[in-house]
Amino acid sequence: MPTLSDVIAALEARYDPALAESWDAVGLVCGDPEVAVRRVMFAVDPVTAAVDEAIDQRMDLLVTHHPLFLTGVHGVAASDPKGRLVHRLISAGCGLFVAHTNADRARPGVSDALATAIGLGETDPLEPAEATQLDKIIAFIPSAEAHRIVDALSEAGAGAIGDYSRAAFLNEGTGTFIPEPGANPAIGAVGSVEEVAESRIEMVFPRSRRNDVVAALRAAHPYEEPGYNIVGLASLPSARQGLGRFGTLDEPMPLRQFAAQVLRGLPMTASGLRVAGDPDREIRTVAVCGGAGGSLIETARRAGADAFLTSDLRHHAVSESRESSDLALLDATHWATEWPWLDLAARLLRQDLSDEMIEVKVSECRTDPWNAALQPTSTQEAPDGGQQLW
Repeated sequence: MPTLSDVIAALEARYDPALAESWDAVGLVCGDPEVAVRRVMFAVDPVTAAVDEAIDQRMDLLVTHHPLFLTGVHGVAASDPKGRLVHRLISAGCGLFVAHTNADRARPGVSDALATAIGLGETDPLEPAEATQLDKIIAFIPSAEAHRIVDALSEAGAGAIGDYSRAAFLNEGTGTFIPEPGANPAIGAVGSVEEVAESRIEMVFPRSRRNDVVAALRAAHPYEEPGYNIVGLASLPSARQGLGRFGTLDEPMPLRQFAAQVLRGLPMTASGLRVAGDPDREIRTVAVCGGAGGSLIETARRAGADAFLTSDLRHHAVSESRESSDLALLDATHWATEWPWLDLAARLLRQDLSDEMIEVKVSECRTDPWNAALQPTSTQEAPDGGQQLW
């Protein structure tokens, strides 16, 4: 049965904390990394309803997209609403873990799930992220120990390239050295020249894991003083990770039809879907961004999108966009655009921990804070004759 630290390792392998914004607060909020985890629940918001559900269903871990704390705190008194949630979770033995902007940028992540929900196929990042800063470790080890040490480095976070793990380059050669007085050599004798069949191992890893990788090498290496060096690699924009996604529909369709398709693909909310654009405009290329993506309107336009789906769009931004371009804008609720990620994240965690005895569920709580929307009735006077949509 996995421990909480095992589950966290699986989550952070998917949602690298290095992808998070500098202002964000991701990772473990509360919980003992050494305790066993049998049941995990995913939810969008760390609010009372989601915590109630997790506790009622005896979850060992609640994973939310939104953070509980985004600013520094000096205490978690139960007299404070957020502090009270922490106390309740700890008392129930349920941890809380957050994957926020790192899940937004990850692939597959929040916007991938949104793109799939509305009918987009293959997509690219709308705003590519700077690639995770990488280092490369080059180590020299006795050839007989090569694969054991590759395994140890892999477990510490090295050797992950795209969808591949344990990626390493091995080259055979001869190592030579003289153990000096005071040495305690695993191979050879003090004062004598020694030659050993050695392998040169090269593996890349995120710079944030440097200490872990070096510690793993030292722990696994048979030599008293292992030979290795670390090389910093140049960072380039990622072709896989980043904010938003951009893709093409299988068949073009008018905006009114595409809007209906989007509405069907998202969970029901009180305010539904707002649309700005010519209802007869042909939509072929689409950009999406789960959560508040108003800052990407111009990016979507430059990418050649016919339509951009996101949430929390401001009046002036939409008005100015319509004056300057024919980009159609679709505005769903913040919660609705992020909700599709829950199923994806739960499925991936089940897959990553398939050999473990663990149950993974998605919260049934609808935590969209908007719970009602009023529209003019047929007997009331409304702009444009009271038409709700075009």
